Amino acid sequence: MEELKFRFERYQRRFKRPLQTSHGIWQVREGIIISLKHKSGAIASGEIAPLPWFGSETMAEALDFCQYLGDTICPSDIAAIVDRLPCCQFALQSAWLNLEQDSKKELAKDLDFCFLLPSGASALTAWQEAYRTQRITTFKLKIGVFPLATEIEIVRQLSKSIPQVKLRLDANGGLNLQQAKQLLAIADTLKTIEFIEQPLPHDCLAEIWQLSRQHTTPIALDESVASFDRLREIHALNWSGVYVIKAAIMGFPVRLIEFCQANNLDVVFSSVFETKVGRHAVLNMARSLDCSRAVGFGVQSFY
Repeated sequence: MEELKFRFERYQRRFKRPLQTSHGIWQVREGIIISLKHKSGAIASGEIAPLPWFGSETMAEALDFCQYLGDTICPSDIAAIVDRLPCCQFALQSAWLNLEQDSKKELAKDLDFCFLLPSGASALTAWQEAYRTQRITTFKLKIGVFPLATEIEIVRQLSKSIPQVKLRLDANGGLNLQQAKQLLAIADTLKTIEFIEQPLPHDCLAEIWQLSRQHTTPIALDESVASFDRLREIHALNWSGVYVIKAAIMGFPVRLIEFCQANNLDVVFSSVFETKVGRHAVLNMARSLDCSRAVGFGVQSFY
């Protein structure tokens, strides 16, 4: 069995300003860059970027796994990585695919990007510089962070200020049913809203289904499909809305791509604030699916 040299290095990247979401305050992105070296001398990298509040392994579990592997690994070892380590699955198979295909070229330059705005009133000015300097088709605003009335007013102002651009609203499951109804009622009157992402907690699927039938604004699922198993379960229940795919935490990339292709899913690939290593791998996945929606990777300004 062909052996590959295995190396890993931990990293920490501090956000320019703490990221505020309904999950709490996020100050530092931690992860691991792994590398595989073929006997020919070819080297490829992958990234382990845990997001445990979305259901992935923790940083400690990922480090334990890397230390367990030692200095060498076989392709069969990669295929055998257990599902409770989805970020490790993603990183190792991504690197192995690069070695197999000798694919270092960036394939995703023609994708549209969704630019993530800061939460709250800062969004009202943050969009302007990005809109002037980049080809922005879509903005995303985190909600469920401040009082809903305040956030609705911000959404109204943004919709008025940038009518030619789509606006995504991401609640990260942080609204209750009454708040979600209120927000959707407003969104239905605004032509700029592309969709509302995960308005209710991931286990409120019946209520989310009901909302999707009662309102014209599309709903996207994120936390509800944060693992590959959950993605399959939701699809089996015939969800016809948008699927937000955080590929870096969803396990083997080949398995994920094949499932999305086979079922013709309406997907948005989204960042977990990975480095350029993980970003490259995910954007190439999005390009291979010929995604029509803007990818959620406009996050560079947060570093």
